[in-house]
Amino acid sequence: MTKRDYYEVLGVGKSASADEIKKSYRKIALQYHPDRNPGNKEAEEKFKEAAEAYDVLSNPDKKAQYDRFGHAANAGSAGYGGGYGPQGGMRMEDIFQNFGDIFGNDMFGNMFGGGGGGGRRQGSRGANLRIKLKMDYGEIANGATKKIKVKKHVTCQQCTGSGARDKNSVQTCNTCGGSGQVRRVQNTFLGQMQTVTTCPTCNGEGSAITHKCGNCKGEGRVYGEETLSLDIPAGVQDGMQLSMHGRGNAGERGGPPGDLLLVIEEEKHESLTRRDLDVVYQLHISFPEAVLGMQAEVPTIDGKAKIKIPPGTQSGKIFRLKGKGFPAFQSYERGDELVEVNVWSPQNLSNEERDMLEKLKNSPNFKPGANARNERDERGFFDKIKDAFG
Repeated sequence: MTKRDYYEVLGVGKSASADEIKKSYRKIALQYHPDRNPGNKEAEEKFKEAAEAYDVLSNPDKKAQYDRFGHAANAGSAGYGGGYGPQGGMRMEDIFQNFGDIFGNDMFGNMFGGGGGGGRRQGSRGANLRIKLKMDYGEIANGATKKIKVKKHVTCQQCTGSGARDKNSVQTCNTCGGSGQVRRVQNTFLGQMQTVTTCPTCNGEGSAITHKCGNCKGEGRVYGEETLSLDIPAGVQDGMQLSMHGRGNAGERGGPPGDLLLVIEEEKHESLTRRDLDVVYQLHISFPEAVLGMQAEVPTIDGKAKIKIPPGTQSGKIFRLKGKGFPAFQSYERGDELVEVNVWSPQNLSNEERDMLEKLKNSPNFKPGANARNERDERGFFDKIKDAFG
C-alpha cells in the first residue's frame, strides 16, 4: 500500500514549526487512541500512521532527508531483511515508549485508565546508532548484502538483560506493588479527582534489584561487538538514510533497543560519474578517429560496452546507452549511460605531421560547417595522418 505524505497525515504544511507539528500529532493521536477506539483496526492504523509521521517530522535530520528524498529517505520495508523504514513496522510499545511524554505526565493513563501507555514499564530505551555504509556503483545498481561489525551496547548474556545477579535478586517495589504507577485521590471543589503518575521509587519498572549482575553492574547490557548482515536494496543514493529497527544499542535492564541508522556513502568510480539516475563517461578520441569514425569500448556499471563513433563526429557529441544507468529506488525506472565525446588535439607534432595538416588547413571541407564534397580523396589522406599519429 502506498504511504501517504507525512505532512498530509498530520495536516500541516512543510513550513510548519516544531510546535505546530507536535500539536497536530497530539490532536490526532488522542482522536485515534486505542483506548478511545477499542477493537477498531482502522483507528489503530491511523494512530500508528500519525506516530510514524511524527517520528520523522519531529526529527530535524529525518525531516531534512524526507524533504529531499520523500519516503525513500528512511526507506525500505520489512521485506529488505531487518525492518527497514522509519519504524520498520511500528509497534504500539514503541509509540508509547517514544512519544508518550509529549502528552504530559502520564496523560494517557490519566485519561484512559492506563491503556497501552500505562502500567509497569521496561528499562530505558537504547540509543540509536548511526554509521556510514560505503557502496560502489555496482552495489548501488544491483543491491547488495553487506556484512559489517558494529561496536555498541549489547544485551548482557550473564543476566539476559535483567541487570540482576539471579532471579532471586529482584523484588517487587513496595511503593507501587509492582504496577509501576501510584494513584492519588485529591479532593477538589469539583469533587474527588484521581491521578496516576509514575512510581518515584522504581521509576515505573515495578521492581528493584537487590543484588546486581557482576558482569554488567546492573545495567543489563555491556559494550561489545555484533556482526550484522544487511540487505541493501538497489537504487540508494549518496546521503540517503536507511533505518534498521531494533538493531541499535541495547536498552538498560530489558528496555527496547534503539535503531541502526545507515547513511549511504557512494564510492567514486575510477572513470564514471553519477548524474541523478544517469552515469556519464568522457570518451577521448583523436582528431583522425573523429574524422574517420571508429568503434570504441567504454566502461559501464556492470562491465564494458562497444559503441560506434560515426565519421565526422564533433567534440561534445553525446551517445546514449539506454538502461545502463542506475535504477530508481523502489521503482522500475532506470537511467542511461551518457558517453560524451572529447576530440583530443596533439600538442607536439613532427615536421611531417605539421606539413600534412598545413596542406589541409585551407581545404573547404575543413572549414566549420562545411560538407564533405571531397570526402573520398581526403579520407585517403587522413588515413596517412592516422598512421602517422599512431
